[in-house]
Amino acid sequence: MALAASAEVLGFRVPTESGKALLVWGLEQGAEHSLFSVFSEFGLLYSVRVHRNAAVAGPGFYALVKFYSARDASRAQRACNRQRLFQKSPLKVCICTRQKAFQQQVLALRSYKCKELANYYLGFNGWSNRIITLQNISGFDLENEELGGLPERQCLKYLCVVEVTLPHHGICTRGLGIAEAYVENGRDPLEFVMKTGNVQKLAAEKALSGAFQKILLIVLENGKVAVEYNSAQEEPIDSLADEELRGLIQVNDLSLEQLNLEEEEEEEFLSDFCFDEEHLLEGRQSN
Repeated sequence: MALAASAEVLGFRVPTESGKALLVWGLEQGAEHSLFSVFSEFGLLYSVRVHRNAAVAGPGFYALVKFYSARDASRAQRACNRQRLFQKSPLKVCICTRQKAFQQQVLALRSYKCKELANYYLGFNGWSNRIITLQNISGFDLENEELGGLPERQCLKYLCVVEVTLPHHGICTRGLGIAEAYVENGRDPLEFVMKTGNVQKLAAEKALSGAFQKILLIVLENGKVAVEYNSAQEEPIDSLADEELRGLIQVNDLSLEQLNLEEEEEEEFLSDFCFDEEHLLEGRQSN
């Protein structure tokens, strides 16, 4: 698929590219909710984080507002810079770019963030998901055998395969997730049941996130959205029948390091970014 110059490609990953984050300074206390309300009018937000100014900068607060789309971030900056919006004094808004030498790890979105992104661009009826298999693989854990003398402490491990379907685009992807937890008191049935439910849920969430990693959203300037399958993320499970997935998965054949996608939320620091010096100087002179 040939992409137009105005098209923007969005993956189901934590947005770390330059131009997707805004620095907002000159904030008064308690502005986080108002910031979210104002900037979400320009597009879907990944995060809004408010911080107290450093002592050398004087009293007040600043925020990092992160969009999934660089186009949305640019529109928000142009519309909100030097505007009062929800407070008496005007805000200063600047587009952030990553330091060239700064290498940001690519992280998969957590499952709830994947759902938000899919609902925003594809609509609530534009995608669906189903669990193909959810297997208890605790018996394959060698550590369980080593802990045979300590039956009160058990390791629970579940494997899940989830399928995501985009019916309007003819795309179907699968993801695989593994989760584990220890039951400290194996003789307590309530703890066992609760831990089992939590591990099953976490495995399903990881599998859902994994399935979304194979989807790329192509957002045109007019708002229309196309979808492409990311073949670089293809796995053997994508070509197996449901019955094969339910019956033939053996943990010994799987690389757990590959299956456990990094889903941790990344922290942003001002040292990771550089800013438009002209905007910064203008902001300081107007204070």
